[in-house]
Amino acid sequence: MTAVPDRISRRRRRWQALDSAAGGLALDLALYALSGVFAAITAVTSTLPPHRAWGTIAAVGYLVAALAVTGQFLVRRHRADAAFAGLTGRWAVTGLAWAATALVPLAAQAVQRAGGRTDRAQEEVVVVEHAGARLAEHGTPYLGHDAIAALPAGERLLGYTPYQPGMALFGLPRAGVDAWWTDSRIWFALVTAVVLALAVGTLRSHLGTAVTGHRGAAVLRGVQAATVLPVCALTLATGGDDLPVLALCLLALALAAADRPGRAGVVVGLAGALKLFAWPVGLVLLFWAGTRRAAGRVAAGALGLPVAALVPALLVDRDALVENVLRFPLGHGLVTSPAQSPFPGHLIATLLPAGRLVAAALLLAVGAAIAVRLVRRPPRTAVATAVICGYGLLAAILLMPSTRFGYLLYPLALLVWAPALAATTAARAARSGDELAAEPAAAG
Repeated sequence: MTAVPDRISRRRRRWQALDSAAGGLALDLALYALSGVFAAITAVTSTLPPHRAWGTIAAVGYLVAALAVTGQFLVRRHRADAAFAGLTGRWAVTGLAWAATALVPLAAQAVQRAGGRTDRAQEEVVVVEHAGARLAEHGTPYLGHDAIAALPAGERLLGYTPYQPGMALFGLPRAGVDAWWTDSRIWFALVTAVVLALAVGTLRSHLGTAVTGHRGAAVLRGVQAATVLPVCALTLATGGDDLPVLALCLLALALAAADRPGRAGVVVGLAGALKLFAWPVGLVLLFWAGTRRAAGRVAAGALGLPVAALVPALLVDRDALVENVLRFPLGHGLVTSPAQSPFPGHLIATLLPAGRLVAAALLLAVGAAIAVRLVRRPPRTAVATAVICGYGLLAAILLMPSTRFGYLLYPLALLVWAPALAATTAARAARSGDELAAEPAAAG
Protein backbone atom coordinates (compact mmCIF):
# COMPACT_ATOMS: atom_id res chain seq x y z
CA MET A 1 0.00 0.00 0.00
CA THR A 2 2.90 2.36 0.64
CA ALA A 3 4.90 1.51 -2.51
CA VAL A 4 3.36 4.21 -4.72
CA PRO A 5 3.61 7.04 -2.14
CA ASP A 6 7.20 5.98 -1.43
CA ARG A 7 8.08 6.18 -5.13
CA ILE A 8 6.42 9.58 -5.40
CA SER A 9 8.29 10.77 -2.34
CA ARG A 10 11.60 9.60 -3.78
CA ARG A 11 10.91 11.34 -7.09
CA ARG A 12 10.00 14.50 -5.22
CA ARG A 13 13.22 14.37 -3.21
CA ARG A 14 15.29 13.83 -6.37
CA TRP A 15 13.61 16.77 -8.07
CA GLN A 16 14.14 18.98 -5.02
CA ALA A 17 17.82 18.02 -4.92
CA LEU A 18 18.23 18.89 -8.60
CA ASP A 19 16.20 22.07 -8.31
CA SER A 20 18.12 23.36 -5.31
CA ALA A 21 21.64 22.43 -6.47
CA ALA A 22 23.96 25.42 -5.99
CA GLY A 23 21.04 27.43 -4.69
CA GLY A 24 19.02 26.77 -7.86
CA LEU A 25 21.72 28.18 -10.11
CA ALA A 26 22.70 24.81 -11.61
CA LEU A 27 19.26 24.26 -13.10
CA ASP A 28 19.05 27.92 -14.13
CA LEU A 29 22.29 27.56 -16.08
CA ALA A 30 21.09 24.35 -17.74
CA LEU A 31 17.78 26.00 -18.65
CA TYR A 32 19.38 29.02 -20.33
CA ALA A 33 22.19 27.07 -22.00
CA LEU A 34 19.92 24.40 -23.49
CA SER A 35 17.37 27.03 -24.48
CA GLY A 36 20.12 28.95 -26.24
CA VAL A 37 21.04 25.84 -28.22
CA PHE A 38 17.37 25.37 -29.15
CA ALA A 39 17.09 29.00 -30.27
CA ALA A 40 20.27 28.76 -32.36
CA ILE A 41 19.04 25.59 -34.06
CA THR A 42 15.68 27.25 -34.71
CA ALA A 43 17.40 30.26 -36.28
CA VAL A 44 19.26 28.00 -38.70
CA THR A 45 16.81 25.22 -39.50
CA SER A 46 13.23 26.43 -39.04
CA THR A 47 11.08 26.64 -42.17
CA LEU A 48 8.96 29.41 -40.59
CA PRO A 49 10.40 32.95 -41.06
CA PRO A 50 8.99 34.31 -37.74
CA HIS A 51 10.60 31.39 -35.90
CA ARG A 52 13.97 31.98 -37.56
CA ALA A 53 13.79 35.66 -36.68
CA TRP A 54 12.98 34.76 -33.08
CA GLY A 55 15.86 32.31 -32.85
CA THR A 56 18.41 34.83 -34.11
CA ILE A 57 17.63 37.27 -31.30
CA ALA A 58 16.70 34.77 -28.59
CA ALA A 59 19.94 32.80 -28.93
CA VAL A 60 21.83 35.93 -27.90
CA GLY A 61 19.38 36.59 -25.07
CA TYR A 62 19.78 33.10 -23.65
CA LEU A 63 23.57 33.42 -23.93
CA VAL A 64 23.50 36.66 -21.94
CA ALA A 65 21.31 34.99 -19.30
CA ALA A 66 23.67 32.00 -19.10
CA LEU A 67 26.63 34.33 -18.65
CA ALA A 68 24.77 36.17 -15.90
CA VAL A 69 24.15 32.88 -14.08
CA THR A 70 27.84 32.00 -14.47
CA GLY A 71 28.62 35.30 -12.76
CA GLN A 72 26.20 34.38 -9.98
CA PHE A 73 28.07 31.10 -9.52
CA LEU A 74 31.36 32.96 -9.10
CA VAL A 75 29.86 35.44 -6.62
CA ARG A 76 28.25 32.59 -4.66
CA ARG A 77 31.59 30.82 -4.28
CA HIS A 78 33.06 33.84 -2.52
CA ARG A 79 29.98 35.19 -0.76
CA ALA A 80 27.03 32.83 -0.42
CA ASP A 81 24.76 35.48 1.09
CA ALA A 82 25.15 37.98 -1.77
CA ALA A 83 21.79 39.14 -3.09
CA PHE A 84 23.02 38.87 -6.69
CA ALA A 85 23.68 35.16 -6.22
CA GLY A 86 20.49 34.51 -4.28
CA LEU A 87 16.80 34.45 -5.07
CA THR A 88 16.65 38.19 -5.75
CA GLY A 89 19.36 37.89 -8.35
CA ARG A 90 17.70 34.87 -9.93
CA TRP A 91 14.45 36.84 -10.28
CA ALA A 92 16.40 39.66 -11.96
CA VAL A 93 18.05 37.29 -14.43
CA THR A 94 14.69 35.69 -15.20
CA GLY A 95 13.22 39.09 -15.99
CA LEU A 96 16.22 39.92 -18.15
CA ALA A 97 15.92 36.59 -19.96
CA TRP A 98 12.21 37.05 -20.65
CA ALA A 99 12.79 40.54 -22.01
CA ALA A 100 15.67 39.41 -24.20
CA THR A 101 14.13 36.17 -25.51
CA ALA A 102 10.45 37.08 -25.80
CA LEU A 103 9.74 40.81 -25.55
CA VAL A 104 12.63 42.12 -27.68
CA PRO A 105 12.02 39.61 -30.53
CA LEU A 106 8.31 40.37 -30.31
CA ALA A 107 8.85 44.13 -30.56
CA ALA A 108 11.32 43.69 -33.40
CA GLN A 109 8.89 41.59 -35.39
CA ALA A 110 6.01 43.98 -34.70
CA VAL A 111 8.06 46.96 -35.91
CA GLN A 112 9.26 45.11 -39.01
CA ARG A 113 5.72 43.97 -39.78
CA ALA A 114 4.41 47.53 -39.45
CA GLY A 115 7.16 48.55 -41.88
CA GLY A 116 5.86 46.17 -44.54
CA ARG A 117 7.38 42.76 -43.74
CA THR A 118 4.62 40.19 -44.24
CA ASP A 119 6.69 37.31 -42.87
CA ARG A 120 6.97 38.59 -39.31
CA ALA A 121 3.86 37.04 -37.74
CA GLN A 122 2.20 33.66 -37.59
CA GLU A 123 -1.27 33.19 -39.03
CA GLU A 124 -2.99 33.42 -35.65
CA VAL A 125 -1.87 37.04 -35.28
CA VAL A 126 -3.61 37.97 -38.51
CA VAL A 127 -6.66 35.88 -37.61
CA VAL A 128 -7.10 37.62 -34.25
CA GLU A 129 -6.71 41.06 -35.79
CA HIS A 130 -9.23 40.29 -38.51
CA ALA A 131 -11.58 39.00 -35.82
CA GLY A 132 -11.18 42.27 -33.94
CA ALA A 133 -12.01 44.26 -37.06
CA ARG A 134 -15.14 42.16 -37.70
CA LEU A 135 -16.19 42.51 -34.07
CA ALA A 136 -15.91 46.28 -34.30
CA GLU A 137 -17.79 46.45 -37.60
CA HIS A 138 -20.38 43.67 -37.38
CA GLY A 139 -20.67 42.75 -33.71
CA THR A 140 -19.30 39.23 -34.21
CA PRO A 141 -15.71 38.05 -34.82
CA TYR A 142 -16.84 35.23 -37.09
CA LEU A 143 -17.42 34.85 -40.83
CA GLY A 144 -20.19 32.51 -41.97
CA HIS A 145 -19.77 29.47 -44.20
CA ASP A 146 -20.82 31.29 -47.36
CA ALA A 147 -18.57 34.27 -46.66
CA ILE A 148 -15.56 31.99 -46.16
CA ALA A 149 -16.43 30.01 -49.29
CA ALA A 150 -16.44 33.27 -51.27
CA LEU A 151 -12.84 33.99 -50.31
CA PRO A 152 -9.99 32.94 -52.63
CA ALA A 153 -8.90 29.37 -51.85
CA GLY A 154 -5.60 30.53 -50.40
CA GLU A 155 -7.31 32.89 -47.94
CA ARG A 156 -10.01 30.61 -46.56
CA LEU A 157 -7.88 29.35 -43.69
CA LEU A 158 -7.40 32.92 -42.44
CA GLY A 159 -11.16 33.42 -42.71
CA TYR A 160 -11.72 31.05 -39.79
CA THR A 161 -11.49 32.21 -36.18
CA PRO A 162 -11.24 28.99 -34.12
CA TYR A 163 -11.24 30.85 -30.80
CA GLN A 164 -13.83 31.93 -28.32
CA PRO A 165 -15.26 35.44 -28.87
CA GLY A 166 -13.14 37.11 -26.17
CA MET A 167 -9.96 36.55 -28.18
CA ALA A 168 -11.12 39.16 -30.70
CA LEU A 169 -10.63 41.88 -28.08
CA PHE A 170 -6.87 41.61 -28.63
CA GLY A 171 -7.45 42.52 -32.28
CA LEU A 172 -9.45 45.67 -31.58
CA PRO A 173 -6.44 48.04 -31.33
CA ARG A 174 -5.41 47.07 -34.87
CA ALA A 175 -8.94 47.77 -36.09
CA GLY A 176 -8.48 51.39 -35.05
CA VAL A 177 -4.83 52.16 -35.81
CA ASP A 178 -2.31 50.39 -38.04
CA ALA A 179 0.92 50.70 -36.05
CA TRP A 180 3.50 48.44 -34.45
CA TRP A 181 2.01 48.86 -30.99
CA THR A 182 -1.43 47.69 -32.18
CA ASP A 183 0.02 44.31 -33.17
CA SER A 184 -2.07 41.81 -31.21
CA ARG A 185 1.11 40.21 -29.81
CA ILE A 186 1.91 43.43 -27.95
CA TRP A 187 -1.41 43.15 -26.14
CA PHE A 188 -0.98 39.42 -25.57
CA ALA A 189 2.34 40.19 -23.88
CA LEU A 190 0.95 43.06 -21.80
CA VAL A 191 -1.95 41.01 -20.45
CA THR A 192 0.34 38.04 -19.83
CA ALA A 193 2.77 40.18 -17.81
CA VAL A 194 0.02 41.74 -15.71
CA VAL A 195 -1.72 38.44 -15.01
CA LEU A 196 1.52 36.65 -14.11
CA ALA A 197 2.39 39.50 -11.75
CA LEU A 198 -1.00 39.04 -10.07
CA ALA A 199 -0.40 35.29 -9.82
CA VAL A 200 3.02 35.78 -8.23
CA GLY A 201 1.61 38.41 -5.88
CA THR A 202 -1.17 36.04 -4.84
CA LEU A 203 1.28 33.27 -4.02
CA ARG A 204 3.83 35.49 -2.33
CA SER A 205 1.21 37.14 -0.13
CA HIS A 206 0.55 33.75 1.43
CA LEU A 207 4.19 32.68 1.67
CA GLY A 208 5.00 35.33 4.27
CA THR A 209 8.52 34.96 5.62
CA ALA A 210 8.99 31.81 3.52
CA VAL A 211 9.20 33.85 0.34
CA THR A 212 13.01 33.93 0.39
CA GLY A 213 13.46 30.21 1.00
CA HIS A 214 12.84 27.10 -1.07
CA ARG A 215 9.13 27.92 -1.24
CA GLY A 216 9.86 31.26 -2.86
CA ALA A 217 12.22 29.49 -5.26
CA ALA A 218 9.36 27.22 -6.32
CA VAL A 219 7.36 30.29 -7.37
CA LEU A 220 10.30 31.52 -9.43
CA ARG A 221 10.61 28.15 -11.15
CA GLY A 222 6.94 28.25 -12.03
CA VAL A 223 7.32 31.71 -13.56
CA GLN A 224 10.35 30.56 -15.57
CA ALA A 225 8.26 27.74 -17.02
CA ALA A 226 5.65 30.25 -18.22
CA THR A 227 8.05 32.85 -19.59
CA VAL A 228 11.63 31.90 -20.54
CA LEU A 229 11.03 28.28 -21.49
CA PRO A 230 11.56 28.30 -25.28
CA VAL A 231 8.12 26.94 -26.11
CA CYS A 232 6.62 29.94 -24.25
CA ALA A 233 9.07 32.63 -25.38
CA LEU A 234 8.85 31.51 -29.01
CA THR A 235 5.06 31.34 -28.90
CA LEU A 236 4.72 34.82 -27.40
CA ALA A 237 7.10 36.42 -29.88
CA THR A 238 5.65 34.85 -33.02
CA GLY A 239 1.99 34.10 -32.24
CA GLY A 240 1.17 34.77 -28.65
CA ASP A 241 -2.53 33.93 -28.29
CA ASP A 242 -1.92 31.02 -25.90
CA LEU A 243 0.06 33.00 -23.32
CA PRO A 244 -2.77 35.12 -21.84
CA VAL A 245 -4.87 31.95 -21.58
CA LEU A 246 -2.07 30.11 -19.80
CA ALA A 247 -1.39 33.05 -17.47
CA LEU A 248 -5.07 33.26 -16.49
CA CYS A 249 -5.13 29.52 -15.75
CA LEU A 250 -2.04 29.89 -13.52
CA LEU A 251 -3.66 32.81 -11.71
CA ALA A 252 -6.86 30.80 -11.20
CA LEU A 253 -4.85 27.98 -9.63
CA ALA A 254 -2.96 30.46 -7.46
CA LEU A 255 -6.28 31.82 -6.21
CA ALA A 256 -7.40 28.27 -5.52
CA ALA A 257 -4.23 27.70 -3.48
CA ALA A 258 -5.08 30.90 -1.58
CA ASP A 259 -8.58 29.47 -0.97
CA ARG A 260 -10.37 32.07 -3.10
CA PRO A 261 -12.76 29.86 -5.10
CA GLY A 262 -15.04 32.63 -6.33
CA ARG A 263 -12.15 34.64 -7.77
CA ALA A 264 -10.60 31.48 -9.22
CA GLY A 265 -13.85 30.80 -11.06
CA VAL A 266 -13.98 34.31 -12.51
CA VAL A 267 -10.37 34.16 -13.71
CA VAL A 268 -10.63 30.72 -15.33
CA GLY A 269 -13.90 31.90 -16.86
CA LEU A 270 -12.05 34.80 -18.48
CA ALA A 271 -9.55 32.29 -19.87
CA GLY A 272 -12.40 30.12 -21.15
CA ALA A 273 -13.88 33.14 -22.93
CA LEU A 274 -10.63 33.31 -24.91
CA LYS A 275 -9.85 29.72 -25.81
CA LEU A 276 -11.16 26.18 -25.32
CA PHE A 277 -7.89 25.04 -23.74
CA ALA A 278 -8.97 26.70 -20.49
CA TRP A 279 -12.22 24.75 -20.25
CA PRO A 280 -10.64 21.53 -18.88
CA VAL A 281 -8.94 23.61 -16.18
CA GLY A 282 -12.28 25.14 -15.27
CA LEU A 283 -13.89 21.70 -15.12
CA VAL A 284 -11.25 20.29 -12.76
CA LEU A 285 -11.50 23.42 -10.61
CA LEU A 286 -15.23 22.73 -10.28
CA PHE A 287 -14.48 19.33 -8.76
CA TRP A 288 -11.91 20.93 -6.46
CA ALA A 289 -14.49 23.48 -5.37
CA GLY A 290 -16.97 20.69 -4.68
CA THR A 291 -14.70 19.43 -1.89
CA ARG A 292 -15.06 22.87 -0.28
CA ARG A 293 -18.77 23.30 -0.92
CA ALA A 294 -17.92 26.16 -3.26
CA ALA A 295 -18.86 24.65 -6.62
CA GLY A 296 -21.58 27.25 -7.15
CA ARG A 297 -19.18 30.15 -6.69
CA VAL A 298 -16.66 28.65 -9.12
CA ALA A 299 -19.32 27.69 -11.66
CA ALA A 300 -20.72 31.23 -11.75
CA GLY A 301 -17.49 32.50 -13.27
CA ALA A 302 -16.02 29.39 -14.89
CA LEU A 303 -19.21 28.61 -16.82
CA GLY A 304 -21.04 31.93 -16.76
CA LEU A 305 -18.36 34.09 -18.39
CA PRO A 306 -17.65 31.85 -21.41
CA VAL A 307 -21.40 31.46 -22.01
CA ALA A 308 -21.93 35.23 -21.69
CA ALA A 309 -19.15 35.81 -24.22
CA LEU A 310 -20.87 33.50 -26.71
CA VAL A 311 -24.29 35.13 -26.46
CA PRO A 312 -23.64 38.25 -28.62
CA ALA A 313 -22.04 36.16 -31.40
CA LEU A 314 -24.92 33.69 -31.15
CA LEU A 315 -27.49 36.45 -31.52
CA VAL A 316 -25.72 38.18 -34.42
CA ASP A 317 -24.95 35.07 -36.54
CA ARG A 318 -25.49 31.63 -35.03
CA ASP A 319 -24.32 29.73 -38.12
CA ALA A 320 -21.04 31.66 -38.25
CA LEU A 321 -20.41 30.83 -34.59
CA VAL A 322 -21.02 27.13 -35.18
CA GLU A 323 -18.87 27.11 -38.34
CA ASN A 324 -15.85 28.60 -36.55
CA VAL A 325 -16.08 27.25 -33.01
CA LEU A 326 -17.36 23.73 -33.75
CA ARG A 327 -17.15 22.63 -37.38
CA PHE A 328 -13.64 23.86 -38.14
CA PRO A 329 -11.93 22.50 -34.98
CA LEU A 330 -13.67 19.14 -35.53
CA GLY A 331 -12.32 18.92 -39.08
CA HIS A 332 -15.58 19.71 -40.92
CA GLY A 333 -14.72 23.19 -42.22
CA LEU A 334 -14.01 24.22 -45.80
CA VAL A 335 -10.29 23.79 -45.08
CA THR A 336 -8.42 21.67 -42.57
CA SER A 337 -6.32 22.91 -39.68
CA PRO A 338 -2.56 23.18 -40.39
CA ALA A 339 -1.84 21.91 -36.87
CA GLN A 340 -0.10 18.66 -37.80
CA SER A 341 2.71 18.06 -35.30
CA PRO A 342 3.89 14.42 -35.40
CA PHE A 343 2.51 13.37 -32.02
CA PRO A 344 1.04 9.87 -31.52
CA GLY A 345 -2.53 10.96 -32.24
CA HIS A 346 -1.58 12.50 -35.58
CA LEU A 347 0.57 9.51 -36.55
CA ILE A 348 -2.20 7.07 -35.66
CA ALA A 349 -4.76 9.11 -37.59
CA THR A 350 -2.64 9.29 -40.74
CA LEU A 351 -0.82 5.94 -40.79
CA LEU A 352 -3.33 3.36 -39.53
CA PRO A 353 -6.50 2.11 -41.20
CA ALA A 354 -9.43 3.99 -39.68
CA GLY A 355 -6.75 5.90 -37.81
CA ARG A 356 -8.91 8.91 -36.94
CA LEU A 357 -11.43 6.64 -35.27
CA VAL A 358 -8.66 4.88 -33.32
CA ALA A 359 -7.16 8.19 -32.19
CA ALA A 360 -10.61 9.47 -31.21
CA ALA A 361 -11.30 6.28 -29.24
CA LEU A 362 -8.00 6.62 -27.36
CA LEU A 363 -8.74 10.25 -26.60
CA LEU A 364 -12.21 9.38 -25.32
CA ALA A 365 -10.76 6.57 -23.20
CA VAL A 366 -8.31 8.96 -21.55
CA GLY A 367 -11.10 11.47 -20.98
CA ALA A 368 -13.30 8.80 -19.44
CA ALA A 369 -10.48 7.67 -17.13
CA ILE A 370 -9.93 11.25 -15.94
CA ALA A 371 -13.68 11.71 -15.44
CA VAL A 372 -13.87 8.56 -13.30
CA ARG A 373 -10.90 9.77 -11.25
CA LEU A 374 -12.53 13.16 -10.71
CA VAL A 375 -15.80 11.62 -9.58
CA ARG A 376 -14.28 8.98 -7.32
CA ARG A 377 -11.42 11.09 -5.95
CA PRO A 378 -11.90 14.78 -6.67
CA PRO A 379 -8.80 16.92 -6.11
CA ARG A 380 -8.77 18.39 -2.62
CA THR A 381 -5.91 20.83 -3.20
CA ALA A 382 -4.88 23.30 -5.85
CA VAL A 383 -1.71 21.24 -6.27
CA ALA A 384 -3.66 18.12 -7.20
CA THR A 385 -5.85 20.22 -9.48
CA ALA A 386 -2.81 21.53 -11.37
CA VAL A 387 -1.32 18.04 -11.67
CA ILE A 388 -4.54 16.56 -13.06
CA CYS A 389 -4.90 19.46 -15.51
CA GLY A 390 -1.26 19.15 -16.57
CA TYR A 391 -1.27 15.42 -17.23
CA GLY A 392 -4.77 15.51 -18.70
CA LEU A 393 -3.86 18.22 -21.22
CA LEU A 394 -0.59 16.44 -22.01
CA ALA A 395 -2.50 13.25 -22.84
CA ALA A 396 -5.02 15.18 -24.93
CA ILE A 397 -2.34 17.05 -26.89
CA LEU A 398 -0.44 13.84 -27.61
CA LEU A 399 -3.56 11.98 -28.77
CA MET A 400 -5.41 14.67 -30.74
CA PRO A 401 -5.20 14.02 -34.50
CA SER A 402 -4.56 17.74 -35.15
CA THR A 403 -2.35 19.57 -32.70
CA ARG A 404 0.70 21.82 -32.42
CA PHE A 405 4.04 21.40 -30.70
CA GLY A 406 3.49 24.78 -29.06
CA TYR A 407 0.46 23.51 -27.15
CA LEU A 408 2.89 21.67 -24.86
CA LEU A 409 3.37 24.96 -23.05
CA TYR A 410 0.11 24.31 -21.18
CA PRO A 411 0.98 20.99 -19.48
CA LEU A 412 4.62 21.94 -18.93
CA ALA A 413 3.77 25.21 -17.20
CA LEU A 414 0.92 23.69 -15.16
CA LEU A 415 3.09 20.84 -13.87
CA VAL A 416 5.98 23.13 -12.94
CA TRP A 417 3.48 25.53 -11.33
CA ALA A 418 2.32 22.77 -8.97
CA PRO A 419 5.30 23.03 -6.55
CA ALA A 420 4.68 26.78 -6.27
CA LEU A 421 1.08 26.03 -5.31
CA ALA A 422 2.30 23.44 -2.82
CA ALA A 423 4.60 26.01 -1.24
CA THR A 424 1.67 28.38 -0.79
CA THR A 425 -0.70 25.81 0.67
CA ALA A 426 2.04 24.54 2.99
CA ALA A 427 2.80 28.06 4.22
CA ARG A 428 -0.90 28.74 4.75
CA ALA A 429 -1.27 25.45 6.60
CA ALA A 430 1.70 26.25 8.82
CA ARG A 431 -0.04 29.43 9.93
CA SER A 432 -3.54 28.01 10.31
CA GLY A 433 -2.90 24.39 11.19
CA ASP A 434 -5.17 23.39 8.31
CA GLU A 435 -4.21 19.81 7.53
CA LEU A 436 -6.35 19.73 4.42
CA ALA A 437 -4.45 22.64 2.91
CA ALA A 438 -1.18 20.86 3.53
CA GLU A 439 -2.26 17.69 1.75
CA PRO A 440 0.46 16.65 -0.73
CA ALA A 441 -0.26 16.60 -4.44
CA ALA A 442 -0.05 12.82 -4.60
CA ALA A 443 -2.88 12.46 -2.15
CA GLY A 444 -5.22 14.61 -4.24
